[in-house]
Amino acid sequence: MTSLDKPTQDAQADEARADEARADDARAVTEAALFEAFGGVRGMVETVLPGLLFVTIFTINKDLHWSAIAALAVSVVLVVVRLVMKDTVKHAFSGVFGVAFGVVFAMFTGNAKDFYLPGMLYTLGLALAYIITTLAGVPLIGLILGPVFKENLSWRTRNPGRKTAYAKASWAWGLILLAKCAILFPLYWWADTAQLGWVLVALKIPPFLLAVWLTWVFLAKAPAPIDVFAEMEAEEQAEKEREAAAATAAAERGETPSGGRHRREA
Repeated sequence: MTSLDKPTQDAQADEARADEARADDARAVTEAALFEAFGGVRGMVETVLPGLLFVTIFTINKDLHWSAIAALAVSVVLVVVRLVMKDTVKHAFSGVFGVAFGVVFAMFTGNAKDFYLPGMLYTLGLALAYIITTLAGVPLIGLILGPVFKENLSWRTRNPGRKTAYAKASWAWGLILLAKCAILFPLYWWADTAQLGWVLVALKIPPFLLAVWLTWVFLAKAPAPIDVFAEMEAEEQAEKEREAAAATAAAERGETPSGGRHRREA
């Protein structure tokens, strides 16, 4: 190795380390954004617990009313806990509304299996939404995560690699949820309430984790998001600097901000 080769190799090594550090930062940002968007471990607990409580109580005593009341009560408690802790309540509130719809539907029909039907229909609708929006060129996962990454809709026209990643992730979510529906809807007709409930509880987390992991894989390999909020702040700062420079130049020429000239004393 000559003395000329060593600096070149050192520079290449430094560049490789910098690229690796940028990739690690991108993965960390993606993980944090996904954790925030989908609620993390706590959000998963809040999603699973009401349904788990319902099927457990119903399996023991076959009492629709007590099962429904317990599921709704624990959902409300989860919201209250978040409010007391001054934490975001969107995941807990979505759980309350989902459980409330299930309770009302089951009470109205008198069929305990109908407690699960609104959630199953929501899952089917969400699966179709992921697929249809992707076919339309506006993948739903991009609409969900764009504000989290502070890129809004810039990925649609300014970041094609990121749009492709969002499309792949939306296809993954849509197909995974469709597969889940393909299991649950036949059970709704053929299985009893307890069997359907336990299968539904078992299918709450694994498909969700698979979809989140695939989303992370696709986005970790995608170009970095364009921070449109930072761009707007930079534009505002540049405009202020231009106004300040114009005011300074006017003052040096002896002009008022309105364009007139200062009267000079004799």
